[in-house]
Amino acid sequence: MIEAKGLSMRYGPVRALDDVSFQVRQGEIVGLLGPNGAGKSTTMKILTTYLYPTAGTALVGGIDVLKDPLKARRIIGYLPEILPLYQDMEVREYLDFVGRARGLRGATLRERMNSVVAACGLEPMFRKVVRELSKGYKQRTALAQALIHDPDVIILDEPTSGLDPHQILGIRELISHLAEDKTVILSTHILQEVEATADRIVIINQGKIVGDGTIEELRDRAKDMERMQVAVEGNREEIRKHLSTVSGVQDVQFMEEKDGCVSFILYSRPGNGLWREVNRVAQAQRWPVRHLGEKPLTLEETFLRLTEKAAQRAD
Repeated sequence: MIEAKGLSMRYGPVRALDDVSFQVRQGEIVGLLGPNGAGKSTTMKILTTYLYPTAGTALVGGIDVLKDPLKARRIIGYLPEILPLYQDMEVREYLDFVGRARGLRGATLRERMNSVVAACGLEPMFRKVVRELSKGYKQRTALAQALIHDPDVIILDEPTSGLDPHQILGIRELISHLAEDKTVILSTHILQEVEATADRIVIINQGKIVGDGTIEELRDRAKDMERMQVAVEGNREEIRKHLSTVSGVQDVQFMEEKDGCVSFILYSRPGNGLWREVNRVAQAQRWPVRHLGEKPLTLEETFLRLTEKAAQRAD
């Protein structure tokens, strides 16, 4: 449904995007992840025809956004980071206006308004003036305008910015529901949001893509060592000494000691089946084992390692 091909964007001497290419399949939620200034919003503005790239192109629903931007806009719903709201309109007036601007009329417009108001939980605010809404309801109203024409592709830039935890959960559920028959790109610098909602992640940093895949695929690509967490009852130093002698262990890192139970992280080369050796030592020493299992990289650690590796290659 979405295909970016070699997108580059310059603002004078500043390169905001550098040969960015990726694809998004129908019904997929893809998280566009990166720090502030990474190029996420620039990418979205090109996909939604707000910006014309210095080089490259993009297809949305098979439509070239540079050659036929109006046709592309008809199948795109866009929630920009700066909400496109008219503060002096009531919610119902605003959605009616956006629907008419999208070419909806009569029963079709009423049906779509009813649908997005219900989906976004706007019933209590339908007759409220936009400026009187809370941050959360303003966000919901802006999301409703992106959905009112029933687009095939939904592009969301920081959709949970400024929301409280309950509102964030509501938006997450709505995004998951939308992906049942739509394609969604979700841009954010909040790692937890991507982890909670996305099927796949595209990591962008300094205008370049440094990772593209599922969370597990990115973790595998980022890790250069296996990590195992072991928690056993016993003397801390004695346990550390025995764990340090386990074949394949390159480092032993103490985590915590609580209620007589000591936890360590063991580091080893990938793919050596460390848990078998640790289990053998634990049985030989008659340690009461509370926990023994892999400790995968967090999404934050994955992001940092991939961006650091990309920076090292650039140097």
